[in-house]
Amino acid sequence: MSLKNSYTTSDYLQWDNATSLVRKLYRDKNYRISLLIGCGIFFGLRISDLLRLNWNMLLNKEAKFVLIEKKTGKRREVKINREFHKHIKDCHQALHIDNMDEPCFLSTKGKAYSVQWINLVFKELKYRYGLKINHFSTHSLRKTFGRKVFESSDNAELALVKLMELFNHSSVVITKRYLGLKQEEILQTYDCLNF
Repeated sequence: MSLKNSYTTSDYLQWDNATSLVRKLYRDKNYRISLLIGCGIFFGLRISDLLRLNWNMLLNKEAKFVLIEKKTGKRREVKINREFHKHIKDCHQALHIDNMDEPCFLSTKGKAYSVQWINLVFKELKYRYGLKINHFSTHSLRKTFGRKVFESSDNAELALVKLMELFNHSSVVITKRYLGLKQEEILQTYDCLNF
């Protein structure tokens, strides 16, 4: 729970910084957090849905899975990027997982991660790895996914429509606000001034 009148909006990571963090965490043998951040930025799911992922879902031969979103109750099909699928396999192997039905994000005591605990870990990661992000939380992963999809598209309006569908937003206006585009566009106005 946040304090009254406090700023709770999460920011997104630049894509290169996010993928670099995933690789660094793997290198540092923090396999589950590496996988969690990777799944967050490659799937664009809410944390409540990420925490429900199991190894069967991520390692099936079709490299895609279907889930019913916890918040909306809507069906969501996710295709796993080929390169990221290799990272999933590497994490699975490094963790020596035997039970394919096991949730992917369990503590060493076998308990499911809590959102609060993950947010504390993210604050620590921000400082340990020198991440250039103001408000890094579990929701930053979903926003990172959205920004990458938007910035990689040649057609901004089509990208917004696709993201609106993926995020199950009711309008493109909500998706634009969610991605922080309006505020960013307003702030870019200052860049056009000369002195």
